[in-house]
Formats: sequence, structure tokens, C-alpha cells
Amino acid sequence: MAGGSRAPSSEPTVSLPELRSLLASGGARLFDVRSREEAAAGTIPGALNIPVSELESALQMEPAAFKALYSAEKPKLEENLIFFCQMGKRGLQATQLAQRLGYKEARNYEGAYREWLQKEG
Repeated sequence: MAGGSRAPSSEPTVSLPELRSLLASGGARLFDVRSREEAAAGTIPGALNIPVSELESALQMEPAAFKALYSAEKPKLEENLIFFCQMGKRGLQATQLAQRLGYKEARNYEGAYREWLQKEG
């Protein structure tokens, strides 16, 4: 399936090596869309925890309200956003949701926290 296929069904994903280099360069914002309990037990360094159930309202907040609630700047529409969960499914939901809201550079870290823990933990 290699090649320049631009089918809308091909989900925008990021691999672990890509994720590492984006994080090292500060080229992307990372969001942990698991529950607060899951994120509290361990997350990828630098990730902002916004459970997938809250994401839609979070991404539609005024920037000041977002900052007050999450202690972080609200992402801009043109920023690289990477979402992840435990296994990949909620990260995909989050990516699709963000794209619907106009975040064109939203991607899902497909390996999710499970892979990160195996390789980096």
C-alpha cells in the first residue's frame, strides 16, 4: 500500500521514531487522551492529559478558558498535534475529532502508550 495515496480513509498516524524526533525538536504538541487515572499512572513526558470525552469541548474553548483549565496554551489550528491513548483506538477518535474541528495537522501515535512503555519505559 506504499505510494502517494491520498484517500481520506488513510488515517494520519505517526510512528515511534517520528514521535521521538518531533518531541526532541519541539515540533509537535502531544496529548494523552486517556482517563486522568490512566495518565496519573504514567504518561509520555511532555504530554497534556485531556480525556477523549472532554476533547471536543476543550478544543472549542476560548484560549483563556483552556489555559485556566489545563494550565497550557490552547493549540493553534496550524500546529502539529499528536494524540495517543493506551492501545490506539481513543487516539484515533481524538485525531478524527480534532480534524473535524479544523486541526489539519492532527495525527494519532498508533503504537500508543503501550508501545512507548515497551520501547522507552
